[in-house]
Amino acid sequence: MVRFLPLVGATLVSLFSLVPSVRAEDGRITLGTVRLFSNDTIADREDRWRSGGYGVSAFRGETWTGRLPSQPFEIMEYRFRGEVIAPDNLNNPDPADRLYAGTWWLGAHTHFDWLNFEVTAGADIAVTGEQSGLRRLQAHVHDLLSMPRMSIGDHQVADGIHLHGTLEIARSLRWEGGEFRPFVELQAGVETMARIGFDVTIGALADGGLRTRDPITGQRPEGVTGGTEGGWSFLLGADIAAVESSIFLPADRGYQAEDRRHRLRAGVNYGFGESNIFYGVTYLSEEFLGQPEGQVVGSLSLGIHF
Repeated sequence: MVRFLPLVGATLVSLFSLVPSVRAEDGRITLGTVRLFSNDTIADREDRWRSGGYGVSAFRGETWTGRLPSQPFEIMEYRFRGEVIAPDNLNNPDPADRLYAGTWWLGAHTHFDWLNFEVTAGADIAVTGEQSGLRRLQAHVHDLLSMPRMSIGDHQVADGIHLHGTLEIARSLRWEGGEFRPFVELQAGVETMARIGFDVTIGALADGGLRTRDPITGQRPEGVTGGTEGGWSFLLGADIAAVESSIFLPADRGYQAEDRRHRLRAGVNYGFGESNIFYGVTYLSEEFLGQPEGQVVGSLSLGIHF
């Protein structure tokens, strides 16, 4: 099945070329915004591999009724994200360690209901390599904070502009005070893989709302607020992915991606009034042959409104 994934990216890009004719932007409002900071320093206190990222998602639509619409493009999520992948040693990287990769992502994703399945489909443009400027930005931050100096040289991914498609199909099985949500996901482009997993939510916070999924950790912070007025929710999840390729691990430079990736995650969401705080930790298994161990990444979202 994984070998058919390149078709997903082309299909999603074709779909999004139809957006202007399917739904005009007039009359839309911002239904919610979520900002998520992820970094291994706020979890396992390291600075390596899936080192860090910051993303902003804005949800747009005419209204939110507490349920997904039956048509695509009525609810749109616009994503902007920066991510840094790094070797273990930023001053003198081991030639066998993974390449440094600074990447900017810009994408549009739609959320809708299809035969009682929750569908998220979208496409992103990813800008990789030295041209992203993220290496220079990180080096400047290291200098300001008197952290170890960076000397990456050519130990980084090549400059490139890539299309990336994502399709997730899920089914929520709810009970009073909780939810079990199995899902399947296909990705094609920057990293091509098929993933299957589940999420569990315990607590009423975000019931009737809409959550987004962080692409790296799989964490699901609240994007559109539901009808509840504050409270707690606890989130658990796990998934496994079959990986076909990754531009972050180029075979022509001797890298071999692990065939399987595993993620285990837990998070807590607290809401008060219109404000929302989320913190989660995620275990990411090894991503390439030669990576000695997995890592733990922390994720933090602060939506404070006065």
